[in-house]
Amino acid sequence: MKIVDARANRPQYLPETASQTAGPYVHIGLAPGAAGFRIFDRELGWDIAGPNAAGERIRVEGLVIDGTGSPVKDVLIEVWQANAAGIYAHPEGGGEVEDGFRGWGRVITDFETGEWGFDTVKPGPVRARGRMESGVAQRVRDSHPDWQGRAQEDNVPMAPHLNLWIVARGINIGLNTRMYFDDEAAANTADPVLNLIEWERRRATLIARRTVRDGTPVYRFDIRLQGEDETVFFDV
Repeated sequence: MKIVDARANRPQYLPETASQTAGPYVHIGLAPGAAGFRIFDRELGWDIAGPNAAGERIRVEGLVIDGTGSPVKDVLIEVWQANAAGIYAHPEGGGEVEDGFRGWGRVITDFETGEWGFDTVKPGPVRARGRMESGVAQRVRDSHPDWQGRAQEDNVPMAPHLNLWIVARGINIGLNTRMYFDDEAAANTADPVLNLIEWERRRATLIARRTVRDGTPVYRFDIRLQGEDETVFFDV
């Protein structure tokens, strides 16, 4: 009888690559101008809406705050948004966007104060999505916050919002969140993603507050990484 050692047939797995945080070179690679390297005539991601986009021109500002209440000063934030008609600059965005509208941007915090900010247009409600032409897996459609509420044409549109991705030294995996607008109360109440959050107090961490400065609407949105009133982050 031939005896086979089962250990010789066991699966061979490659060792997992060690994880590492984004710093300290995240700015050199993704925002070189802020790090003092004049590589490009125009930094990638600085112009979100372009000059031809319709809608209300706004400014968005805030801080990223750690668990001790201190501003984090080496954060990179990417933003993705629809235009004023609720259409993304994407083949499956639901229609055409204005010439020059990217709907995507990248900003970093001020190295001294931790403040971040950008100018854009206020997005409109995002319409429901009837089908996904690219064949995105059903499980993604059912679980990803940006797809929920868009599977059927008769679903309630998502309220105007910005999608934000946050990365910094000490964050191994980028954090995904959303920013909604406090002057869109009715739309926020019906939003299918906000309604995934059970506690109203937690939903409030995703609402930016509007003021007006020199005639321009300014929305304040502080992102809290830990502690009391920690911002809601989505597992996507």
